[in-house]
Amino acid sequence: MTMIQRSLAYPLQQALADTPVVLVNGARQSGKSTLVQSAELTGSGRQYLSFDDPGVLAAARRDPNGFIAGLDRAVTLDEVQHAPGLFSAIKAAVDRNREPGRFLLTGSANVLLLPRLSESLAGRMEVLTLWPFSQGELSGAREGFVDALFGEKPIRHAVGVKGMRREELWERILTGGYPPVTARPSRARRKAWFESYLMTTLQREVRDLANLADLTAVPRLLAVVANRAGGLLNSADLSRSLGLPQTTLKRYFALLELTFLVQLLPPWPGNLSQRVIRTAKVYLNDTGLLAHLLGLTVDRLALDPTLAGGVVENFVLMELHKQCAWSETQPQVYYWRTASGQEVDLVLEDSAGHVVGVEVKVGATLGGGDVRGLQALAGAVGKRWVRGVVLYTGTEVIPFAGNLHGVPLPALWAAAA
Repeated sequence: MTMIQRSLAYPLQQALADTPVVLVNGARQSGKSTLVQSAELTGSGRQYLSFDDPGVLAAARRDPNGFIAGLDRAVTLDEVQHAPGLFSAIKAAVDRNREPGRFLLTGSANVLLLPRLSESLAGRMEVLTLWPFSQGELSGAREGFVDALFGEKPIRHAVGVKGMRREELWERILTGGYPPVTARPSRARRKAWFESYLMTTLQREVRDLANLADLTAVPRLLAVVANRAGGLLNSADLSRSLGLPQTTLKRYFALLELTFLVQLLPPWPGNLSQRVIRTAKVYLNDTGLLAHLLGLTVDRLALDPTLAGGVVENFVLMELHKQCAWSETQPQVYYWRTASGQEVDLVLEDSAGHVVGVEVKVGATLGGGDVRGLQALAGAVGKRWVRGVVLYTGTEVIPFAGNLHGVPLPALWAAAA
């Protein structure tokens, strides 16, 4: 099987060159272990230890300080969330010797949501997130769409454009990016993998992270969230649907965030005069997983444009998240919606405050009404506005008024121009 090059490999090498502790986190089976054991990261004689090995895990839990003291070279510690007691021992070791790249960690739990762990290595650790394969990685291209959005080139010159049959596009979206799934040729085999994956992740990982009275409630919650993907997070509605107290529901939902299965998209925090919606929107981390939970097929998407719109929006959001992890711009991603009904699906803002708007449409044709939300956001942002694009399923770059363009969806994963 051909090894697929991960775009996060270069940022990871850069981090190891100047930072004592580097953590690569992400959902199980997103390819973390394969990445950290790749030739470019192991050629220096780095030791590799996995806490999926019961013996290694027992030693680390029994005597964290002794375990770390016994390491005589740079080390990769895989699935470190199983041994949280190591973080304080690693901190002490780094304070004695701040050699770059000493500790490369991986984890299937988001330490940024575990304040005690992340704070113990503040200033000593860089955190990178590895998502399932991006479409560019699967196609052998390093995408440059995010940087092109903020670049000076006109968008029609900055992005590659190629035609794609609608059925092929739906098939890509429904397959998603989990490495084991992309290698399975049939829908039946992909379904079997997702069923096993969810059973393992939602029972093993959740059981390790929290003591829950009802493990079956977490898979039910994920299924309900899948039906609401792309919508506002309404805890009261979820609580009623599942028959769970809101306090319990929020604790279970936090576990889905912690294991990277669910992503919250916050509202854009720009200081504008309009009254805006302040509730986060909810998405899944992979449209293959979303398709599995909803039982989606190409035929069903073709018959239900409303359903297709939410799925494609989820797809675009996650592709942008992946690209942001290795882009030069590294913007933050939000959405924008005013109380009067003006909205933009995705808003990207860089560190200098420059703003880009992205709308997602499943149609193969566009009209002037498809850019009204972008025009409203551009007017509100003023000089900070860079451009707006409407990603759609047609084949041509379409200019609208101002710096607004319709752009074919496959441009999202074209190689950087």
